[in-house]
Amino acid sequence: MADRKPIISVRDVSKRFAGGVLALDDVSLDIAEGEFFALLGPSGCGKTTLLRILAGFDYPSDGFVRIDGENVDGVPPNKRPVNMVFQSYAVFPHMSVRENVAYGLKVARTERGEIETQVSRALDLVQLDGYGKRKPHQLSGGERQRVALARALVKRPRVLLLDEPLSALDAKLREAMQLELAKLQDTVGITFVIVTHDQREALSVADRIAVMDGGKVLQVATPSELYESPNCRFVAEFIGKMNLFEATTLNFSDGRITAIVNGLGKLEIPSATNPGVDIALAVRPEKMRLLDEAPDDSYLAFEATVDRIAYHGNDSRVFLSTERGVRMEVNVRYGSRADGSRAIEGRLWVAWKREDTLILQD
Repeated sequence: MADRKPIISVRDVSKRFAGGVLALDDVSLDIAEGEFFALLGPSGCGKTTLLRILAGFDYPSDGFVRIDGENVDGVPPNKRPVNMVFQSYAVFPHMSVRENVAYGLKVARTERGEIETQVSRALDLVQLDGYGKRKPHQLSGGERQRVALARALVKRPRVLLLDEPLSALDAKLREAMQLELAKLQDTVGITFVIVTHDQREALSVADRIAVMDGGKVLQVATPSELYESPNCRFVAEFIGKMNLFEATTLNFSDGRITAIVNGLGKLEIPSATNPGVDIALAVRPEKMRLLDEAPDDSYLAFEATVDRIAYHGNDSRVFLSTERGVRMEVNVRYGSRADGSRAIEGRLWVAWKREDTLILQD
């Protein structure tokens, strides 16, 4: 997105609520024009507060926000080039689908013929052509969500803000609507900013993701960058599954660190920089291999006995006892035996390539 100009710029934004609660702590980020951007994090991390500040429902205690090049400090929601789809959809139950979608245009005193044209176009975009006379109670959850989207899009905002728009849907419909959202954003070319606590949802729809925790933005990156190169322990554990081994750095030289790893002893790991003393080594489940014999020097490995296995379909959680008497758990991709078999039992070696090791700090 480096080649696109930012349509939203957030600079040094903090938000304090009554009682001294700090919901946002010095947040700065840019969102590119035409980008599908996700604010991702656990409940209470500040993502919805940031979305409400973009919408104009809340104002920063410090810092500022620019939208489409204009500082929007003090600008009310209806005067901003944005529209918002709420978690509850907020469709009017007494109005038909067509009346719901037309509502904003009528308030803006748009000409009747133009309203008809724009509403038809919006309903066609969300695949509700022919549903115009129905009332919300005659629609499924997914259809009501599409009505809310059409109503938000009909005025062609520069930015569409989505506050957990799929959280009320069941798992199967939610997954289908994720694809629909991505297609819709690609079709209309409007900047979408979605708030979600579901990392799979963010990875599925977004061009880039801001991972938040404790009111701070920890990392902004593409889905693949977040998965392959998380910049801290929280991001590593929040995005997908991760095996973490606590460690202490002993020395750093010649592009390698030597570390004492809890339960595993001394290991040498490639590193471009000195990461400091207290670190964690992180390995994704699909990088792990289960071997019957000790691997060659290109691998990091430890010998262990399998105590128990929790099978989770595509992968498994394996409970181990190491030769040092330490009990631990590792996530492995099911069928990760070197010979391609799926047997996970007895005594074995747990191994991964040295270069597949991520070195993380807090």
